Amino acid sequence: MGISVRPEEVESKKEKGDKVASFSYVAIDSSGKQVKGTMEANDVDAVKGALKSQGMIVTSIGTASALSKDIKIGGSGVKARDLQLFCTQFASILHAGVTIIQAMDMMVDQTTNKNLKAACADVKVLIEKGDTLSAAMTQHDDVFPEMLINMVEAGEQSGSLEVSLQRMATQFEKDAKLSSMVMQALIYPVVLLIVIIGVVILMLVKVVPQFQETFNEVDAELPKLTLIVVAASHAVMHTWYIILGVVILIVVAFKLWARTESGAMIIGRTILKLPLFGDLVIKQASARLARTLSTLTTSGIPLITAVEMCGKIMTNRVVKTVVEDAKSDIEKGVPLSQPLEASGVFPPLLYQMTRIGEETGNLEEMLDNCAQFYEEEVENATQAIATVVEPLIIVVMAGIVAPIIGAVMMPMLSIYNAVENA
Repeated sequence: MGISVRPEEVESKKEKGDKVASFSYVAIDSSGKQVKGTMEANDVDAVKGALKSQGMIVTSIGTASALSKDIKIGGSGVKARDLQLFCTQFASILHAGVTIIQAMDMMVDQTTNKNLKAACADVKVLIEKGDTLSAAMTQHDDVFPEMLINMVEAGEQSGSLEVSLQRMATQFEKDAKLSSMVMQALIYPVVLLIVIIGVVILMLVKVVPQFQETFNEVDAELPKLTLIVVAASHAVMHTWYIILGVVILIVVAFKLWARTESGAMIIGRTILKLPLFGDLVIKQASARLARTLSTLTTSGIPLITAVEMCGKIMTNRVVKTVVEDAKSDIEKGVPLSQPLEASGVFPPLLYQMTRIGEETGNLEEMLDNCAQFYEEEVENATQAIATVVEPLIIVVMAGIVAPIIGAVMMPMLSIYNAVENA
């Protein structure tokens, strides 16, 4: 579980001009478990002090590279579907009148995801020691999302834990469905692109060399297109390791750049401007924002906290920035609908429905209706992309393969005509 210095401390150091660096560490926590993670701090001593203040014994500290920093995607391999099943089963067990400790013990037996199972087992131990369920889950925030922890805490305080878990089950189900639909839209062109690359490499490595031997025997003058294809074949066959190295270098450099603030913003803006795909991303973000806000605010989570959590789950950096800025505006007393409209990113229906909800005091229902609308829109957009991309990819494949075939056939026809005329 990664631990970091409080954000306000880091920001204070940045404002003072102090150099804040990332450090990787290995420590032993109070229960004797080894903990690895990264921390932003001024120096090594600050890292040691922060860890010791949390009751940890430091074993090693080093400078964190861009590749060793904590990157949480899906929470230790726990997917939305796993969390949905966890919430659904847990709520059902509690509804049957079982105590939380017994329910957690049953969850350990039923859960198939090994990371989630281990977290449930430790949560049960912590509850037996006197912790609340939400406090115990906080110790495993790499498995249990912050939104789930907050919803559990709200359920404990209001005496409606079962309802909170059921709402989170619905939330995770909708989120998993949205992600699945987006993946379906993206996976087809990716697979076809891989097929195109495979076909081109096969032709350059197997087909072109065979015809090249014939061209050399005849000693005929080859067209420029054929010479280009032959040169490409020679490069792939004899310098493939250089080409592969360059490709890997470009991919790694791109990923490192994409993790920077400027890189993430540029990529985010580019994606939003793409035909079809940009529209899909916006609709997915709108559905996720509306659904999450509705789930959290219905359970009594303050709007500022709910918006802050929504910002954390947004994947596009541009959208993420808009939501984060909206949180700052809400803290100043500005209605949520205003920053959403001023951003120019979200569609009119989202901020108009939000404004109606704010004016009528029925924000949760308006957001829920908006979420349902955009979830259907995501499904329609996914089908539209599949309809358009399929023939487009075939045309692209033909445009790449046809010149290679033409480069091989043109000299063969010239040779055949020369032999026939002779």
